[in-house]
Amino acid sequence: MTIDRDARLKKLRFRAWRRGFREADLILGPFADKHVSSLSEAELDHFEAILEVPDHDLYAWIVGREEPSPQFAGPLMDRIKAFRFEVPEAIRDLRGDDHGG
Repeated sequence: MTIDRDARLKKLRFRAWRRGFREADLILGPFADKHVSSLSEAELDHFEAILEVPDHDLYAWIVGREEPSPQFAGPLMDRIKAFRFEVPEAIRDLRGDDHGG
């Protein structure tokens, strides 16, 4: 991994955790921690664009209250939407909590 890619991934993880809308942070942060290192450059570009979407719009898309705008719909958004069901497990993994509490 190049230094530039490393810095980009670190920045994306930071932005995903610190959007300012806690409900979105708790989905996007763990998603970024778990998946950004395996995303292609094109997927990273798309993820960066997704992070620019206003919090309430993005959260409504993630939880299925609204359909994403066409430019944001697709496989990456589908992965994020599916990931919301993995969040409690992902947060436990990040904390090193293997006993569920």
